[in-house]
Amino acid sequence: MSGKSFVDTNILLYSYDANAGSKRDIATRVLRGLWEDRTGTLSAQVLQEFYVNSTRKMPKPLTPAQAQMVAEEYLPWCVSPSLLDVTAAMRIAQENMLDYWDALLVAAAARSGAERLLTEDLNHNQRVAGVLIVNPFLK
Repeated sequence: MSGKSFVDTNILLYSYDANAGSKRDIATRVLRGLWEDRTGTLSAQVLQEFYVNSTRKMPKPLTPAQAQMVAEEYLPWCVSPSLLDVTAAMRIAQENMLDYWDALLVAAAARSGAERLLTEDLNHNQRVAGVLIVNPFLK
């Protein structure tokens, strides 16, 4: 892939979930490629969701210290939400009939300059606010 890719929480979670099977393999490969190409980006929202879900909801949860260490590794990719992202997300949610939290990811992805948002939570090949939604788990 060329250009920046914004990573949703589920991609990051699968890469650390020992029970995720082939999704873990795919997520790990995607993240490795983004590190190698220096084209990965994500938001503070993704890191927050990762911390909570990886320590509470995975079948074999990470310890809080492990989850913090992972989150800190991804700080170089991180864009923090701005007040403009908050209002852009409101508009994106209304115009595209999206959940607000998904729209906030799209707004952050757009502001980061990402060409695509990697997620399994939105419609594959849909374009929202100029960002292409890509589900890396589809064959």
